[in-house]
Amino acid sequence: MAHITFFEKPGCGGNAKQKALLRAARHTLDVRDLLTWRWTAEALLAFLAPLPVAQWFNRAAPRIKSGQIVPEVLDADSALALLLAEPLLIRRPLMALGDERMVGFDADKVHAWIGLGPNAPDVGTPLEGCAAAAGHCAATASTPS
Repeated sequence: MAHITFFEKPGCGGNAKQKALLRAARHTLDVRDLLTWRWTAEALLAFLAPLPVAQWFNRAAPRIKSGQIVPEVLDADSALALLLAEPLLIRRPLMALGDERMVGFDADKVHAWIGLGPNAPDVGTPLEGCAAAAGHCAATASTPS
């Protein structure tokens, strides 16, 4: 059993399923609003730095889906500036356990990290992204709740 700091977009169905899975595995959560958190470059990079820049982004964000922002062409400094200015662009959830960080919710990686117990989803079951009606999470996220 672990106590995880879980940064989410409130109201996101995908984040709700992820939290339920963690709690079913008897983990406790300190849930925080990813959109209103006062991010610093250093704090955000603690999560993102190990990943390629293109993997820092929430693919359901309207400006990414529309092609206005193309993560694959951004350098780290430009990407970080965008994420700090518009947290909806940050891939979620962000999870922390002590000094360890995880971006996104790959069930296999989460299970290897902290364990998901007997209710762990089958290998390859997608648990990242918006679980609500198409576009609902991204559309509702433009105004933080």
